[in-house]
Amino acid sequence: MLIEVSSLLLQSCSMVSVDTSLGASIIEDITFSSSSRRSALIASIKPATLNRRIGLFLLLFYGLGNILGAGIYVLIGKVAGEAGYGTAIAFGIASAAAGFTVFSYAELSARYPVSAGEAVYLYEGFQLKSLSIIVGILLALSGIASTATISHGFAGYFQLFWVLPEWLLISTLIITLGLISLWGIGESVKLAAVLTVIEIVGLLLIVWVGIEHIDGRQLESVVKPAVASGHGITFPGLMLGAFLAFYAFIGFEDMVNIAEEVERPQRNLPLAAILALLVASVLYGITSWVATAVVSPAELAQSDAPLALVYERATGNAPVAITIISSFAVINGALIQLIMGSRILYGMARRSWMPAVFGEINRRTRTPVLATLVVIALSLVFALALPLIQLAELTSFMVLTVFVLVNASLIRIKATIPAPEGVKLFPLWVPYCGLFVSLGFIASKTILML
Repeated sequence: MLIEVSSLLLQSCSMVSVDTSLGASIIEDITFSSSSRRSALIASIKPATLNRRIGLFLLLFYGLGNILGAGIYVLIGKVAGEAGYGTAIAFGIASAAAGFTVFSYAELSARYPVSAGEAVYLYEGFQLKSLSIIVGILLALSGIASTATISHGFAGYFQLFWVLPEWLLISTLIITLGLISLWGIGESVKLAAVLTVIEIVGLLLIVWVGIEHIDGRQLESVVKPAVASGHGITFPGLMLGAFLAFYAFIGFEDMVNIAEEVERPQRNLPLAAILALLVASVLYGITSWVATAVVSPAELAQSDAPLALVYERATGNAPVAITIISSFAVINGALIQLIMGSRILYGMARRSWMPAVFGEINRRTRTPVLATLVVIALSLVFALALPLIQLAELTSFMVLTVFVLVNASLIRIKATIPAPEGVKLFPLWVPYCGLFVSLGFIASKTILML
């Protein structure tokens, strides 16, 4: 009997041991599972951030596409109306004026590779939160006004094929591009790069079909300006043309506002800005020279689709190809401006300079949804309320004002804040030149308007 009881006790102990081992295993599994769930939960409640998916190549085409789309395809006729056969010179003056500020942006973007770049630059330079907020809003409005400007250009080219109400074309374009910008930054910038290639092909096509029309008329009109001649140029006309042409170079500064989505921003941002300006300057100079050789400046000024007119006059064929390309160009510029405006609102919200709701990121698309929707709505209001020339001049005034402040900020930063290691520094005279050139443009335009 005693033996049987002992045997039963041993079996019970063995079962307890097995059960204990099994319990420990279950507890371990539960603990591991809980840890995994906890990590997943933490990841799910962690605020979404922008996605670094843009390398140097995509960034260059992002900036270049914005410069080209916002510029020569829309405004070359208006510049020619002011500068006459000096249109190429007007573009050259505007390029030189923009160049100093490009180098200032190149240094600042390497020092502070963040969204809402200009607002941050001013805060670092002047430590005035109110000034940074004003400039940030001013920049967002300039992007909105630029989108509106470009949408008018799209309507002009589209109506060569199919006459529809301008308000309908403008509204459809802005809403469609707004939805694309909400899709995701990688997808949006890749589309912008493809459209940029198409833009460049279009400009090279104009040069190819029109180069044989260049003769001595333009050189004579530059060397011997005739004040009363429709073919000559005057200094006031040249400066007014350069002021309008300056708008055609706006776009390089937009790259700094997607800094938090750029790979290796301290290297890629300044390099892309400088390369974009150089490529755009060459393309603008050659194209405007050819355009005014094929079509008189007065005729270009009256056309809503100036490059389509140049192609038709040079070839004798219907400008189907160049009109389609021109439409792609203005679409590209509008898309990039929408992205820029929303990223400024996002960057300011992240620094508590705007309501926090503008800094919220959608987890699936990794884009600032509310900020984008606000930019879309305001772009529609601007586009439907103001004509093309007023929009272009309004944008130029706003951006030139910001350029003055950004250059002044870099001057102060250079004097007070050491540069981080690896940042390319430019001479102090660069921001001084950028500041005075921008002030000169503002003063010249003001005087000529009186």
